[in-house]
Amino acid sequence: MTTKNKLITASILSTSSIAGISLINKLIKLSAVSKDLMNDPNKLCFHWRLGDICYTKAGTGNPLLLIHDLNAAASSYEWHRTISNLSKNHTVYSIDLLGCGRSEKPCLTYTNYLYVQLISDFIKSEIGHRTDILVSGSSSSFVIMACNHSPELFNRLILVNPDSIDVCSQLPGPYSKYYKRLLDFPVIGTLFYHMAVSRSSIRDFFNKAFHNPKAVKESLIDLYYEAAHLGLSPKSIYACVRCNYIRCNITHALEKIDNSIYLIGGDEKENIKELFDEYASYNSAIEYSFIKNTKALPHIEKPAEFLANVNLFLN
Repeated sequence: MTTKNKLITASILSTSSIAGISLINKLIKLSAVSKDLMNDPNKLCFHWRLGDICYTKAGTGNPLLLIHDLNAAASSYEWHRTISNLSKNHTVYSIDLLGCGRSEKPCLTYTNYLYVQLISDFIKSEIGHRTDILVSGSSSSFVIMACNHSPELFNRLILVNPDSIDVCSQLPGPYSKYYKRLLDFPVIGTLFYHMAVSRSSIRDFFNKAFHNPKAVKESLIDLYYEAAHLGLSPKSIYACVRCNYIRCNITHALEKIDNSIYLIGGDEKENIKELFDEYASYNSAIEYSFIKNTKALPHIEKPAEFLANVNLFLN
């Protein structure tokens, strides 16, 4: 076989492989969203400058904004076991962050400051009043930063299992930009993303996030799996979270803000007491409590106990 024929053969095989992978990617996405679990006829839309933001509104009373954890499979569904109770005494807004859930997922670099701007703009445009915040996990960092930047928009803050100060301060590593570029490739990058958010990967996440993995329902896994595949570019937020583009040193903001801050943690989460003590060392006004027999998601695993703590603080 001549060199020319070898090149032609290699080109045909390469093209066929890419076409095959592309077909696999399409089938995975179609299968993931086929149940249409995320559809909500009551959803509202905030037309933000970087993309449409889906949210829901329920109840009456002082405004309370619920913000889910920040990862590719996350959405406002994280609060599905708490909204009904909280809306009895509050006007509850539950948002899908840009790049997550039913909100738009543009192909861009997501940063902490992007979400600071999003939350501030959402409160100004859709709520119009100083509001209480209930936020989970990694999203706690940009709520603290936003509160420091625009204190007139924020009232009391409740942080559920926020990241440690050290984790918040992590910077993108030397190979982060290369990994992000790999994920940005339309075919191979998408395949890597689909492996990272496979159904088994999401099941593993919940097995670690729950104190009692047997309590994890398949319907919960199905919904998170669908959320991870909706939209134009769901892999973009995954890449930015994975490569630490959404991290930010919060120590100065934590010291400066003068709001009431309440931390809630799962008592079985590793080093949670030391983590909360570290937060309190930067702001002596911080209070905290723990939900027994829970880890990362006490509001899903033990909603009654969780709500008792939240309502005690808010009311």
